[in-house]
Amino acid sequence: MNIIKLAQEAELLKEDGTEPYRWGANEIEHFAELVAEAEREACAQVCEGHYDTAKAARAIRERGEA
Repeated sequence: MNIIKLAQEAELLKEDGTEPYRWGANEIEHFAELVAEAEREACAQVCEGHYDTAKAARAIRERGEA
């Protein structure tokens, strides 16, 4: 997940990523939705490689340790 790219997509940063826009409630909510969507997809990809749910859960938790 590229947090800068997500912030740009949510229009929290200008295209060059150096100067922040003024953040309002709508922009912050949109950003949070993009981050959650990216995390769900990453977790789904981890689960695709596991048939054992306990192993999949451990693999997802280990993502935060890397």
